[in-house]
Amino acid sequence: MQNLAKKKWGQHFLSDKNLLMKLVEIINPKKNDVFLEIGCGEGALTELLVNKVKKIIGIEIDSELVNFLKKTITNQNFDLINDDFLKVDLNKFFNTHKSIRIIGNLPYNISSKILFKIIGKIDLIDDCYFMLQKEVADRIISNSGSKNYGRLTVNVQSMCNVKKIIRIPPQVFVPKPKVDSSFIRLSNKKTYIDNNKKIEVLRKITKITFGKRRKILKNTLSSINKLKPPVDFSLRAEQLSVEEYMLLTKWIIEKKIIL
Repeated sequence: MQNLAKKKWGQHFLSDKNLLMKLVEIINPKKNDVFLEIGCGEGALTELLVNKVKKIIGIEIDSELVNFLKKTITNQNFDLINDDFLKVDLNKFFNTHKSIRIIGNLPYNISSKILFKIIGKIDLIDDCYFMLQKEVADRIISNSGSKNYGRLTVNVQSMCNVKKIIRIPPQVFVPKPKVDSSFIRLSNKKTYIDNNKKIEVLRKITKITFGKRRKILKNTLSSINKLKPPVDFSLRAEQLSVEEYMLLTKWIIEKKIIL
């Protein structure tokens, strides 16, 4: 493995062959699967998957890595796009392929932005397997009332079933990061947060409430407190459950309240 990692994009590439094989086993690829891979890196995982599936569409921002991958992975099942995932229109993939699975070793510095983009399309995705900074994974799986519980938690859990699978130590990456990582799975929860309006409102609510998480909802959402909301406004943002945030979202839409 070459070391083509660049600090500006938060790149850390998996280098442990045994771990890579274990991840492939966990992902359990099938011959008719279409994968979208966010950040192929040097292609260590891509190479192990590409002969087992129908297609892998890789999105890689780093032009140097794109040139490297074009030389090292010549399989016709592999399509490579040199672009920033956050700027890519995902609809073009969903319009072409009925079923898509997503994988990625997400850059630590933009993992939350990527997750917000993904969960907005989760109803069109079979499942996702992501390598994340352990701290981010802990936030995603946390429960209300805990210090890790926040805006990302509520938005992901309202849309997805989340499973933290294994912890990944720093020494299996090149270059070695300063923190542990976690490998997680996301799948569609099939809840009533099922359209763009509900997603938009939930994101607004959580941005407001967790932006001032030490204050009670009566103060952060004072404009709607007098309308008798269906949840306890004497609580702080982190004390409200995901289900209560979903209930509040539904109520705000039904009442046609503008935040």
